Amino acid sequence: MTKKVGDEKSQIQAKIGSYIRIGSENLSFQIQKKRGKVVLRLVTFNPIHNQSFLFHTVESDSEMEAYRQMLRYVQYHKEEESSYTIQWSLLGENKLHTSYFRANNILGALDKLYFDRDPNGIIVFSVMLNPIS
Repeated sequence: MTKKVGDEKSQIQAKIGSYIRIGSENLSFQIQKKRGKVVLRLVTFNPIHNQSFLFHTVESDSEMEAYRQMLRYVQYHKEEESSYTIQWSLLGENKLHTSYFRANNILGALDKLYFDRDPNGIIVFSVMLNPIS
C-alpha cells in the first residue's frame, strides 16, 4: 500500500513539473501538518535569479489529496488567477530582476515573492497586472 501511494505521489509530482514546464530539480514540495490538516506548498527555484518562489499552497485532510489538489491547480490555474510582473532587486545588489506570478490579487503576488525570506531584504520597483491574453 505504501509503495502504491509513493508511486502515485511521484507520478503527480512529475505531472505538476510537466504542466508548469519546470524540471524536478527546480521544484520543491513542502508538507506541513497544521491543526489536523495537511498544507502542501509548491516552491519553484529560478536558476537565473538563484532564488526560490512560492508557486501555490493547498490545504487538505490528507497528503495525497493535497497532491491531487495541487495537480488540479496547475492544470487550470491560468483560467483562475491573474498574471503579475514584479520587478525587484535584493538589498545591496545592483541588478534588477523580473519575475512573473499568478495570484488572485497584487498582495497574493507579493506574498509569493516574499515567501520564506525577509521582506526588508527585497526592494520592489514595480508590480504590474498583465493584460489578459
